[in-house]
Amino acid sequence: MKQQYISYQQTIDYLKQAMGENPHLMRLQTIGETWEGRPIIMVTMSLDVAYADEKPALLYTGTIHAREWIGIELAISLVRYVIDNYKVNPQLLDTLSRNTLYMVPCLNPDGFEYSRNHFSFWRKNRRDNGDGTFGVDLNRNFDVRFKASNDTSANTYGGPAPFSEPETRAIKGFVERHPNITIALDYHSQGNVFFPAHKFNHEAEIEGTDLNVLCANMAREIERVTGRRYGIHRGKPPTNLIHGSGREYYYSKGIIGTVVEVGTRNIPDYLVNMSQSVDENIPAVLYALKSAIHYSKHAPKRVANFTVESIGANEVTLSWDAETEPDLYFEIHRSERGKSPCVDENLVAITRSQQYTDVQLKSGQRYFYNIRAVDRVRKVKSPWAPELQLKTLLGHDEFSHTAYPLKAQLGYVGEKTLKRNAEHFGHNSLFVGVSRAKGCCYGVMVFQFGSLPVDVLLRKASLALYPMNRVNAKIERFGEWSISILDEADITDLTNYEQIANAVPLQTLGNAIESDRLTQGIWSSWNFTEVERRILAQQIVGGRVILRVEGPSQLPQGHDSQMMQFDIGYGRFGGGIHYRPSLQLIFTKQPQSMTFLPVAMNTIARAGVKPEQLASGFDNQGDKVYGGLAFSLAGLPEPDKTVITTAYVQLSAKNKLATNKDIRFTIELAELEDVDYQSVRTREQIEFIGYEVSNSQLKEKSQHHFVFDSYCRNQLEQCHADGKDVFLVLRPTTPSQEKNALIDWYAQGSDKQAKLVIEFIERRKQALPQPTDFRAEIEGNKVKLSWTPPTDDNLVGCYVVRNRFHPPRSPFDGVKLYGGKDNYTYDSFGNANIAKYYSVFSYDDVPNYSQPASMMFSVDEVIHIDEDVIETQEEEEERLQREDEIPEPANQQQSE
Repeated sequence: MKQQYISYQQTIDYLKQAMGENPHLMRLQTIGETWEGRPIIMVTMSLDVAYADEKPALLYTGTIHAREWIGIELAISLVRYVIDNYKVNPQLLDTLSRNTLYMVPCLNPDGFEYSRNHFSFWRKNRRDNGDGTFGVDLNRNFDVRFKASNDTSANTYGGPAPFSEPETRAIKGFVERHPNITIALDYHSQGNVFFPAHKFNHEAEIEGTDLNVLCANMAREIERVTGRRYGIHRGKPPTNLIHGSGREYYYSKGIIGTVVEVGTRNIPDYLVNMSQSVDENIPAVLYALKSAIHYSKHAPKRVANFTVESIGANEVTLSWDAETEPDLYFEIHRSERGKSPCVDENLVAITRSQQYTDVQLKSGQRYFYNIRAVDRVRKVKSPWAPELQLKTLLGHDEFSHTAYPLKAQLGYVGEKTLKRNAEHFGHNSLFVGVSRAKGCCYGVMVFQFGSLPVDVLLRKASLALYPMNRVNAKIERFGEWSISILDEADITDLTNYEQIANAVPLQTLGNAIESDRLTQGIWSSWNFTEVERRILAQQIVGGRVILRVEGPSQLPQGHDSQMMQFDIGYGRFGGGIHYRPSLQLIFTKQPQSMTFLPVAMNTIARAGVKPEQLASGFDNQGDKVYGGLAFSLAGLPEPDKTVITTAYVQLSAKNKLATNKDIRFTIELAELEDVDYQSVRTREQIEFIGYEVSNSQLKEKSQHHFVFDSYCRNQLEQCHADGKDVFLVLRPTTPSQEKNALIDWYAQGSDKQAKLVIEFIERRKQALPQPTDFRAEIEGNKVKLSWTPPTDDNLVGCYVVRNRFHPPRSPFDGVKLYGGKDNYTYDSFGNANIAKYYSVFSYDDVPNYSQPASMMFSVDEVIHIDEDVIETQEEEEERLQREDEIPEPANQQQSE
C-alpha cells in the first residue's frame, strides 16, 4: 500500500503500466507540453475503450493549482479502484459500458513538481514572466470573464491573455475536439464544498437544478463513506467573483461543470486526512460518471412548465408539460430544504400522468420538488426541470411569523477586535469560531416581537442561518456551532464582547452542528424543542429575543483558525433579505370559550314528541327513542374571523339501566327540517360526534363528553356562517332487540342539562384582494416594480417574488425581493437584461396570501450592469487591523 504522495513521473509510470495491463479499458495520450517540457497526460477509461469517444463523457481535471495535491492523488486512486472493481461490480461495469471518463490527473505538472520540491505553497504554473517573477494562475487563464492584470507577482495573476498558457490551450483543444463531454469536475482544495459553474447573472439558470442535484447526490455519496457533508455554493454574482476559470469555460460550452473543493488543508496528513478525502470522493466521481449519459443527446427532453396548480395545508397538486411517449414516465422527488439530493429515499412519485397530488404534508412547511423524465426502455433520464419551491398553507388555527434582525442588531464580537466590534454590526457577515487574528468570536442576533399577540402558543420555532464561507474552518472534525438563548434583561450593550461572551444562556439549542456537517452554501437550521419553545415564548413576552451563535473557543497546537462565516443579508457582500437570518414561528392563540344551552330539546318517539325533555333508548315495543337538540351559535364573533378549535357536547344521565346488555348511545350532527319521528328516522346524517357511550360506562359515571372531530368543527363553522342552528340527534344502538330501556337525560332548564361548549380563536380565514396596477420600469439600471395595494384595514403588506421560468403562484416559488408596507421595490440582485416573471401578493396578519398579480418582464435595449470590484470583508478587516497595529509617532505618544 502506498504511504506517501506520488510524484508526476511516478504517476506517468503507473498509468503506463496500468494501460499495458488493461488495453481494452484504458488509454493514455499527451494533449500538450508544459513550459518545462513535461507532457500533459490524458487518461481515457471506458469499456471497449476504442469506442470511448462515441459515448457521453465526464471530464476530470486535477491539480490545476500546484499546491492542491488532492487532484492527482484522487485520480490515481480512482484509476486503481476502477481496474480492481469493474469486473465484479455490475453497476460500475454498466457505467463504463455507457459512459467514458476523460481524466487529466495533473493539469499543472511544472507547478506541482515545484510545489513538491521547492516551495509547497506554490500555486501557479512556471511561466517565466520576464520581470523576475514566475507563473500564471491557470484557473484565471480561460477566456470567460478573463481579467487583464500587470501584477505578475500575484498568486491570481491570469497571464497576458486568455489561453496564453500551454496547459489551458491543451485542455481547450481537447474539449473542442470532444463534444461528447457532458459533465466536468475540477478538483481543488480546500473547503469541503462544491462550487457549481454560473453565468454571472445572479439569475436562476435552466441548468441550475442540474448543477445543484449533481452536487447534492455526489455529496450524499461522500457522506455515506465518512459522514462528512459537503456544501454547495454558487456565490452571488456578479460581484467580485472568479475571472477566467476553467469551470465557467466548460459551462460556456454547454457542459455541466463544478469545482470540488476537498479537505481543509492543501497538503494534509496523508494517512488520515488525504486518504479520507480520496476514499470519500471515489464513489462521488463514479456517480457523476454514471450521470454523464443523462445530459447527452440520448436523454429525453427536459420537463417544461413544472408548476403548482393548488396548495392546501396538507396537500399540493403539481403539473408539468412533457412529451407523451409510451416509454416515458416521470420521477418526482420531495425535500424539506433546497440543494437536497434526489435519491430513492425522497422519491415520492413515479407516474405517467402530467399531474400529481402529494398528500399527508405538514402545514406551514417549505417543500422543494424536482422532476425528470425517464425512458424506461433505454434507462436514460432527462435533465432536471427547474426546482419548484412552495410552502403549504397554515392549519386552520395557525399563524406564522418570520422575524429578521434589524441591521444594528446583527453582527459579531471578537475577543481581539474590541475597537471594531461595534462596526461589525450590519456589516456583511458573522464570523463565528476562533482564530489567532480575531480570537474567540460570537455572533449576536436580536429579533423584535412587539407586533405579536400576547397570548401566543408556540407550536414550532426554527432559526435559519446561511453559511457562506468555511475556508477558514481549517481543522478536520474539530468543534461544533450552536445557538444559545440569552436573557435579554442581562444584555445592555450588544457590541460588548465581555457581556456577550460571559452571558449565561437560558438554553442552548439541542442540535449543535459539528464542523464536518456545517455546510457552506446550504441553509443551516436549528429547530426548537418544546422546552426551548417555552423559554423562547417567555423572552417574546419581553419584546425581543437575543440569540448567540458560538463555535469552538480554543485552537489545538499548530492551528490558526476554525472560523465559519455566515451571511447576514446586509452590506456589500450580503445577499439581501433572501439571505438574512430568520426566526420562523408557527403559533396559535389562547382560545376563548363559550357555553351554549339548547334552544330546543325533544324526546322523539313513535308515540310522539315531548318538548323540553331528553330521553333515548328503546320503548316497550322495542322501537328506538331519539333525543333531539338544537343550539344557536349567534353569540360567536363574526364568522369570517371565528375558528373553532374545540367543541363538545356535555350530557348527564339521571338514571342507569339495570340490564347488562350492550346498549350504546351516539350523537349525530344531522340536517333536520321537521322534528317528528319519521323525519328523524330518515334524517340526512352528517357525521358522528365523538365516541359512543355504552350502558356500562353510564353505570360508572353519569356525565359524558362527545367531542367534535375536525370535520364536525368545520360543519359548526359553516352553520355559524349560514346563520343556522346546529341540530344533534341522540341515537341508541344495540346488537339485539331491546325493550323498556330508556335513559333519561336532564331536561331543559336543569343545571345539568345538555351543553355545547365551544373554544375558538379569532383569525381571518380569507385572503385579501390581490394588488392591482402591477408594473415594471428601468430605473438606475435596475428593475423597479410598483403596485397598488388593496384598500383594507387588515392589510399588513405586499410580498414580491421573482422566477425565471414561470409566473410564481406561491410567494415561496422563487427569490424573495420584498415584503412590507411599501408599494414599490427594486430587483437589486437581478440582471435587467434577462427575461423573467414577477408576482406580488398581498397578505394579512395570519398571513393569508392573496392570489398573485403577475407579469412577464423583458427589455429590448441592453441595460448596463455595474459590477463592483471590492475587497472582501476578510481583506478589509485584515487591512484595518494592520492599520490599528501601526505604532504612532514617538512625539505624538509623548505629547499624549
